[in-house]
Amino acid sequence: MTALFINIGISDIIDILLVAYLIYVIYKLVKGTVAINIFVGLVSIYFIWKLVEMLQMRMLSEILGQFISVGVIALIIVFQQEIRSFLLMLGKLSFGRRRYGAALFGKLGASSGGLNIDAIIESCVNMSETLTGALIVITRENELREVLESGEEIDAIISSPLLESIFYKNNPLHDGALIVTDNKIVSARCVLPVTKNPHFPADYGLRHRAATGISESTDAFTIIVSEQTGNYAYTDKGELHTKVSGAELKEKLQKEFGTN
Repeated sequence: MTALFINIGISDIIDILLVAYLIYVIYKLVKGTVAINIFVGLVSIYFIWKLVEMLQMRMLSEILGQFISVGVIALIIVFQQEIRSFLLMLGKLSFGRRRYGAALFGKLGASSGGLNIDAIIESCVNMSETLTGALIVITRENELREVLESGEEIDAIISSPLLESIFYKNNPLHDGALIVTDNKIVSARCVLPVTKNPHFPADYGLRHRAATGISESTDAFTIIVSEQTGNYAYTDKGELHTKVSGAELKEKLQKEFGTN
């Protein structure tokens, strides 16, 4: 007599939970994109294949098995952007662990005494009053080398007058993002990847989209000064925070980059 029950051990439960979580993560990456329909279709075919195998339908199982095998190559082609986002997310988790490890032995590269938060806030206040648009990217573990190559190298210590002069509308460097690393302005007029989130608010412009895009794909922190309203905003861990006050922005910078 055939057994009616399947023996399930702890390892099987862990295996099922890990697979379910992996599918959930992939679903979040492709949700809202045209790739979601392809993803659902491939998952459906996979489960049908497993069901056909259980029912011992050998011919149909062979056909679906071959389709799944060839489909791996198609997945890499169709989902190349999503695979890149997934790997970047894993990299961000790895960078996070390195940050905690570095905290035990002291911060590396902190010889400049930490980020000059006062200079950044002062420049943001002045640019807000004159309705000067600004996009400042502050790096953490990720050095943003690809982004740096798209701009102009500066390598200067942060100061409020320098920040304001770079974003002055007649300055050829004002259009684009400014990158700050270890209390230095390392590059300006950099091109950032914009967010592909289809639910991104339509009333925010390219600066906000670019700031969110770089925050989604890296561990960078960004500050935005709106050219239309003078309002402040910042992005962190892929989330856009708008209409924050100068005091709130300073408090956030001190929490993330202040020295003890």
